Parts: sequence; C-alpha cells; structure tokens
Amino acid sequence: MRAFITGVAGLALTDRERAFLREAQPWGLILFRRNVASPEQLRRLIHEMRGVLGRRAPVLIDQEGGRVQRLGPPHWPAYPPGFAYGSAFDRDRERGLAAARLGARLIAADLSALGIDIDSLPIADVPVPGADPVVGDRAYGSEPGKVAAIAKAVAQGLHEGGVLPVVKHIPGHGRAAVDSHKKLPVVGTDRALLEATDFAAFAPLADLPMAMTAHVVFTAIDPVAPATVSATIVREVIRGWIGFDGLLMSDDISMQALAGSVGERARAAIAAGCDIVLHCNGEMSEMTAIAAEVPRLKGEAARRAEQALTARNAPAPLDIAAGRAEFFRLMAGSWQPAEPYA
Repeated sequence: MRAFITGVAGLALTDRERAFLREAQPWGLILFRRNVASPEQLRRLIHEMRGVLGRRAPVLIDQEGGRVQRLGPPHWPAYPPGFAYGSAFDRDRERGLAAARLGARLIAADLSALGIDIDSLPIADVPVPGADPVVGDRAYGSEPGKVAAIAKAVAQGLHEGGVLPVVKHIPGHGRAAVDSHKKLPVVGTDRALLEATDFAAFAPLADLPMAMTAHVVFTAIDPVAPATVSATIVREVIRGWIGFDGLLMSDDISMQALAGSVGERARAAIAAGCDIVLHCNGEMSEMTAIAAEVPRLKGEAARRAEQALTARNAPAPLDIAAGRAEFFRLMAGSWQPAEPYA
C-alpha cells in the first residue's frame, strides 16, 4: 500500500482507473457527489473499488451536514450544519451534546449501510470575526471548550455507528481570512493566543484515530510553510502541544493554498510528518504524479494506519425511525430540515 488516499472521476470505474488502483494500491479511497447517483450504484462502486484493490480498503466521505454533505435527499436525509448543534448546546448543554451524538450516529447508519467506514468529521475549527466563511456555519461555536465538547460527542456517535471519525482541520482553520481551496491563508496571531483558542479545541480530541491538516500558515511558529507541509508545526504543535498520535492525513493536496506541482506537494507533506496524502479531484494525471512521489506505508505511519483501522467496530443496535424522531425532538428550535425525508 502507498501512503495516499484517492478519489475517482465518476459513477463507475474506467478501465484506466482500474489499472491505476491495481498498480498504485492507495491506502484508501474518498467519495464525492460526482460519484453518487443512488444507494445501489454507490454500493456497486465501493464494492468494485475494493475488489480491484483486493482488500477492504477504507472508504472516506465528507458527510458533515449543512453545506458539506455528499449524500442527501431524496436518497438520504439532510443533516444540520455544525452551528445548529452549537445553538442546541447554548439552549441546554446536555441536550445539545445528545443531539450531536445522535445526529452523528444516524449519519453513521447511512454510511455503514453503504460500506463507507470513515467520515471526515468532526470539525474543531474555532472561527473568529472577519474570517473567511469557508468554515462559517460548519463550526460548532467560537469558544474552544464548547467546540471540543460537541466534536467529542460527534466522534462518539460516529464510532457507535461503526464509522471512524477524522477531526479537522488540525491545528485550526478558524482564523483563515481566505479560503484555502483558492489561496494560502496566513495567520499572524501570537502563539499564546493560538494555544488558548485554536489549538485548545483540538487538545481534548488528541485520542481520536485520525486527523486532517489545515493548509494555513501560522507565522508565530513557521513564517513560511502551511501546517500541512511544516515539519515544525507537525512536530511542535500537532504531535507536541496538542498531543495527537493518530493517523495524520493532509487536506486535499490539490487545493490552491499549496505551491508547486501536486507531486512536490505530496512529497513535502510526507517529509513534514503527514502519514497519508489526500487527493480528491479524480484527475488521473495528478493521481499518477502523487503515486509516483509518496512512499509505501511503513514504520510509524503504518503503525498509526493499522491502529486507526483496528478501531473500526460493528455498529451498535439502533432503531433508526425512533432515532430520527428523537433527533428532531432534540433539535427543535435549533434546526429543522428544509426537505422532508421519508
């Protein structure tokens, strides 16, 4: 296996994609809306991808709710954005945490029924006034203790449903004044304040199995390199101050925040201390370039990857209909779906 996760272009594998997956052997696979038409089609695609790889490779998706939800009506329910859980939390802390945990448990039920076993959730970013809205209502709140508590409840709900969580975007994307999909965010906040706010939201989540990096420069720690490709930030902040020892993956290596070719970016992320490189757009030329640059999974990276997958478990029993009814009750006054789901 090689130290990367890849997407594919469409609803079914092409001959070229089959050959690439068979030869390159990525550690994992990621799905987007372009890959989704119906539950039956998606199950076939997942089954085929794993069949080509010859193993039950981990399959990831970004299923947060709100703006970032790859699966939605009419085949799957809509779920609230993160701020709605924060609103429920503000009304009643325990009710808000119960809602976040149950919402994630219901998402996990949707995913596990398809064979998807990793969700890029929870978000522990702490937005500030004036930040780019790329995080915005995806965040649970603006106070690190509240964000961490809700994020932990979401992670617990996913785990109970047999789906592994990936906390993002470590060590924090909340202060970014630009969207890292388009430009490189540069944060000039001093280290003490970062540790009291942005980084503090991730510290209680250090025991989660996986985390995704932020393509953000923190000038107080590394004046040049964004976290994804900064050995200093990975070593001193992510592994050090925060204490995260799980599998560390990059955010999408094709995002425009990063400089150089995708192959150079992938090599820099691995050199900085990322265990796995994530590539999302399904462009074959980029996939091939990344596969040529990343190493085979070995050493500490292989240990962390195995440790993460060992945490996969069978879903705990859940009455889905009763769970949805209870979820709507808990979220009353904080959120309701725009589209009904039968």
